Amino acid sequence: MADVLKKTTGLVGLAVCETETDVKKVEGQLQGGQIEEVILQAENELSLARKMIQWKSWEPLVEEPSANQWKWPV
Repeated sequence: MADVLKKTTGLVGLAVCETETDVKKVEGQLQGGQIEEVILQAENELSLARKMIQWKSWEPLVEEPSANQWKWPV
C-alpha cells in the first residue's frame, strides 16, 4: 500500500509542506510532532538569528542598566 501525502496538518495557518513520501516514518521520528511544526520552528529560529545579527546582542550595552532594573516588584 502506497503512502498518501497529507492534505492538511489540522493546525490553523500551517500548510502542509512535505516532500518525503513516508510521512508516518518522519513524524514517528519526531515522537509525536508534525514535520510542518519542525519547519515552522526552524523558520522562526532563522528569523531570530537574523534579528540578533542586527541587534548585535553580543556587544556591550550602550548605557549601563539602572540598579533597580531587575528587581521585582518595582
